[in-house]
Amino acid sequence: MAATGNAPSPRRRTRARTVGLTVAGGAVVAAFAAVVVVPAAVDWFENRHELASSYATGSKAKADRESVPRWLPDDARAVEYAMKTTGGDRLLKATLTKGGLPAACTPFKESAAPRPPALKAGWFPKSAANPTARCGLYYVYAEGDTLYAWQAHDDWVASNKRERGDKG
Repeated sequence: MAATGNAPSPRRRTRARTVGLTVAGGAVVAAFAAVVVVPAAVDWFENRHELASSYATGSKAKADRESVPRWLPDDARAVEYAMKTTGGDRLLKATLTKGGLPAACTPFKESAAPRPPALKAGWFPKSAANPTARCGLYYVYAEGDTLYAWQAHDDWVASNKRERGDKG
């Protein structure tokens, strides 16, 4: 009579090892997803409705995109433009070739609190929350010959309602 003992059979050891490796492999895949895939998916989801473009001149920007403000001078250079496709949020940066802001701009009234930019872009400064002028619906300020401007979604909605005669 052979002694049987408590040692698992080779077949059970192989099965246990297979299950262990499968669980470990699943954990590695889950960790990879948590570190790489999930943040990428979140970034895509949050930014999927944002478009950004660069143009050599203001006239090229206006010709390419209807939403670029008409007050932007045609001879403006190095135009950067970002927008949300689901609303009225916009960012604009341009180099002005003639001194001063465009003629359509008026001094910003300090009594009105500006709406901060909702979009972010590497070329748009974080200090842009202090406008010196309004150009149409855009809050504007300049640093030397560089114009920075942003349009807030809520201002855009209110303007559209006024144009349609909506009271709500």
